[in-house]
Amino acid sequence: MGFCLPEVSFIIAAWNEADILEQKLINTIGLDYPPGKIKVICITDGSSDNSVELVQKYPFITLLHIPERQGKPAAINRAMRMVDTPFAFFSDANALLNKAALMNMVAHFSNKNVGGVAGEKKILSMQNSTLGKSESLYWQYESFLKRQDAAFHSVVGAAGELFAIRTSLWQPLDEKIILDDFIISMQVRLSGYRFAYEPSAYSVELPSRSFAEERKRKTRIAAGAFQSMNYLNKALNCAQYPALSFQFFSRRILRWFVAPVLLPLLLITNFLLVMNYDSSVFLIIFAGQLIFYFAALTGFILNKYSSLPGWLTAPLYFVFMNSCLVSGSMLYFKNNHSVLWDKSLRESFE
Repeated sequence: MGFCLPEVSFIIAAWNEADILEQKLINTIGLDYPPGKIKVICITDGSSDNSVELVQKYPFITLLHIPERQGKPAAINRAMRMVDTPFAFFSDANALLNKAALMNMVAHFSNKNVGGVAGEKKILSMQNSTLGKSESLYWQYESFLKRQDAAFHSVVGAAGELFAIRTSLWQPLDEKIILDDFIISMQVRLSGYRFAYEPSAYSVELPSRSFAEERKRKTRIAAGAFQSMNYLNKALNCAQYPALSFQFFSRRILRWFVAPVLLPLLLITNFLLVMNYDSSVFLIIFAGQLIFYFAALTGFILNKYSSLPGWLTAPLYFVFMNSCLVSGSMLYFKNNHSVLWDKSLRESFE
């Protein structure tokens, strides 16, 4: 590995996660890392289920709990005040990790230019679940993009299911932020360090039970994307951050803010071109768009009754994601978003 295994802290934020929390704790304890070198901290603030009792079954796990629910950023801030190890790992309570995850990620920190490491996120594709297959396909695409980002310069943002940072680079979070994982990883980048990507360290998560449940989650994430611009606008300073500004603009700004606007404009302008010019090229492109959106609509109607083939799944999820970005922007500009999650119901590992 090139350097001695360091002590690490492993932080789990859990609100009313009793259904999965014990599996998460057992999974964490079973990771391939020297037991004396991993300090597990679990925050259960505001939980009204038996999460506290579950954590107390493992006395070597540090439990943080207050009755009030203040949100995940506040919980992480409290946990980080207790961290005395050189590296801090973060993982969501509903994500289970492969055994070698920590070992594979910590190796990157032997490079002094690496300030953080992102793991890979996998969605368990449930049998006959259109949403599960759609999410799984989407995260395979995300993983591909992260590999390209890392090969070019650095990962732009990490997913909260699994990532790690140098503790020395930690900056306390504004407790009103929504996308804490994205903000933390971008703070590391703005400090001048790279964020590495380790695909052999991965989390496995179950899909939401329905598109309605997933819409709640995705809309809130989209609102957080708009909110994050207030915190990260200096990342667009191409003179100070040439590589980061290019990646941030191309990977995030265009995707979050521009694509949802351009998609309907592309359809409308294509229609006007077809109506005003006798061109087979314009007609073929317009027909292709109509077929794509018809496939998405067909998928939306049929997904309630049976699992869909890939040629319907991909258009459906693409349109779904962009509609959530529009809904999220409205939520943000109406100032109707909250740091507190309205938790989406998920499938069960059992």
